[in-house]
Amino acid sequence: MATLADARIDIARIPHPAPVPSATRMQAIADPGFGKVFTDHMVSIDWVEELGWHNAVLGPREPISLDPAAAVLHYAQEIFEGLKAYKLADGTMALFRPEKNAKRFNESARRLAMPALPEDAFVEAVRVLSLADRDWFPEVEGGSLYLRPFMFASEPFLGVRPAKQYKFLVIASPAGNYFKSGAPAVSIWVSRDYTRAAPGGTGAAKCGGNYAASLVPQAEAIERGHDQVVFLDAAEKKWIEELGGMNLFFVFDDGTMITPPLGGTILPGITRDSLLMLAREEGLTVREERYSLEQWRDDATSGKLVETFACGTAAVVTPVGRVAGHDGEFTIGSGGPGQMTSRLREKLVAIQRGTAPDPHDWVMRLD
Repeated sequence: MATLADARIDIARIPHPAPVPSATRMQAIADPGFGKVFTDHMVSIDWVEELGWHNAVLGPREPISLDPAAAVLHYAQEIFEGLKAYKLADGTMALFRPEKNAKRFNESARRLAMPALPEDAFVEAVRVLSLADRDWFPEVEGGSLYLRPFMFASEPFLGVRPAKQYKFLVIASPAGNYFKSGAPAVSIWVSRDYTRAAPGGTGAAKCGGNYAASLVPQAEAIERGHDQVVFLDAAEKKWIEELGGMNLFFVFDDGTMITPPLGGTILPGITRDSLLMLAREEGLTVREERYSLEQWRDDATSGKLVETFACGTAAVVTPVGRVAGHDGEFTIGSGGPGQMTSRLREKLVAIQRGTAPDPHDWVMRLD
């Protein structure tokens, strides 16, 4: 049997016997929110030690049959990605830098002792699913088709070792705006009792355990009236790292911008990487360096810091207006979106939506 490692990617197609009726679909995507509505299809690819990657199929989205002893349920061998399909001005569909997601997916796989998936197989999987479910694209402001590729260990085995059987899937969800509070900027809570990642851990991998560990401090932030939680480093509990699922940027009055450096504890965001390039093109002096909570508070109070924003695939670029913690709170700038935050968001979204030039060849048209 030919495998995806040594043959052209060929995803078999199984017709859907009962797709969601058009009227029901239109009602569902009229106001989809985020992560609540799912499309008709999914892509699945299997891996076993003897064959490698094989059995690539685009078929109906349906429940997964899983043995109770499946390794993922006991030892958390699981990774995922998040990216979006956009509709361009001419009506065609496009992906934004999917090859970067494919590369990061394999970096996560290596960290969790899982098999790498050929990058062209990853891109082809999200491509065919996006086209198969293009009718699910929501015609709302900021609408997109959110794509969730993921892989988990499916081998039934209770010994502590890397599994010998895995499943890769891609599902899709029509999405509107991530934050729906209506506030001009989000408010965040500084977690002192919990950390997201430690040196040598899985902070740079996109695995479910990282997000599970963030749920308690995130709930604490919401209970206190905030939108998100920000984590400090595990060693000194001094340096800003990232939000529960977003990278942070700090803009100063002298035309400079800082973002915490990657070093194994911060997820290397694709939106983060894109904004670094766009900010430099805007003439900003951008530095990747450590920035402490104390510096953040002092610079915001003095007016030296004029903007802070978070970024990620789901929320794109989100201004941060207020920061609070056990030792007080402070406001950044006017408490609303700053000029540079708005400019970078507009520039990024324009490229993603095909209404501005794409000098870096970031956009992959699907039709």
